[in-house]
Amino acid sequence: MITAIVLIKADVSRIPEVAEVIAGLDGVSEVYSVTGEFDLVALVRVRQYEQIADVIPGSLNKVDGVTHTETHIAFRTYSQHDLEAAFSLGLPGSD
Repeated sequence: MITAIVLIKADVSRIPEVAEVIAGLDGVSEVYSVTGEFDLVALVRVRQYEQIADVIPGSLNKVDGVTHTETHIAFRTYSQHDLEAAFSLGLPGSD
């Protein structure tokens, strides 16, 4: 499972609408409204690196109201939970 953290700037008057659209995109697992320089943070989880291009520049960046994004790829997870097992539940092709 590849995780990308996407920091999003959006049209301030449309943040709730933009967040709902982003949350409905395939590959987006969570969207948070945050304070600071960015308006939203989205977690994108895909099986292969190539799929990130389909989700972020292919869909997320094209959402009306998104004005800027920065993407950070997570290389290592520090958690006491088995996230791989949790995110593989119900996914096609998972064992």
